Amino acid sequence: MLSGRVLVGYGSTTVVRSDEDQQLYRCVSRRRTGRSICGDHVRFSLPQPGEGVIEEILPRRNTLSRTNYRGQARPLAANIDTVMVVLAPEPSPDADLVDRYLVLARSLSVKPLLLLNKLDLAADHDAEESRLLGEWRRLGIESRQLSAKTGFGLDILEQDLAGTTAILLGQSGVGKSSLINALIPDLPARTQALSEASGQGRHTTTETTLYPLDCGGALMDSPGIRILRLAHLTQTELEAGFSEIDALAEHCHYRNCQHLDEPGCAVLDATATGEVSARRLASYQALCRERQTLQP
Repeated sequence: MLSGRVLVGYGSTTVVRSDEDQQLYRCVSRRRTGRSICGDHVRFSLPQPGEGVIEEILPRRNTLSRTNYRGQARPLAANIDTVMVVLAPEPSPDADLVDRYLVLARSLSVKPLLLLNKLDLAADHDAEESRLLGEWRRLGIESRQLSAKTGFGLDILEQDLAGTTAILLGQSGVGKSSLINALIPDLPARTQALSEASGQGRHTTTETTLYPLDCGGALMDSPGIRILRLAHLTQTELEAGFSEIDALAEHCHYRNCQHLDEPGCAVLDATATGEVSARRLASYQALCRERQTLQP
């Protein structure tokens, strides 16, 4: 029996990187094991050369999921240590989407890290972007400044990645692909190897994929969650993702206060005085409404 980690999955077929020889194997799962996902640690057998069978999926430390349009949780990746959110001067940050990424990180009990890419365009930073960054920093969210184009800051980022598994998220146009290419210079060769190992003809860019790094860490690219629904999370988990709201919730008059229009709501009172960002409260309320719509 061999051990390894799932790099990418295509339905019932996965590509596993062996811990023993670092080779790639095309594997299928037995019905009793269930479907494996990117980042899973597995044990697999080789009934025939190059063709593996996953015999066991080891317990997951966490599972990153998003809600589909039917209100069901769809698992995308497992065993993550850091959620890295890429931002840039262009396009302007989608603040509500970033909030969702931060809620996702909190639900996984992992560290979020904002990556401010395109530092070469720093002169284009506007007042709104600076305000948003200050808002997140005041909440204790760490950030890094870098430029995939010039290489600035990549050495610090590699230190952040050493020995950890990070997933890279971000809205379209922020330079996520450029950043991945800068961190993984041999990406074309790796993509070709995945295509050959999977037997799919070519590696699709829509599947969450894990890339082992020379620094001892691993980087996940997940193009499929630029639109992120979180209706599978509980009300408590959504609230916990907004630490400033969560801290005040115990002072609300009603124990199950949803911070919409209830009397005696400590969160609404704090928003009125500016202690809580009105934008952040609206972001939280939108998530709650989405949850009610998809989880009636």
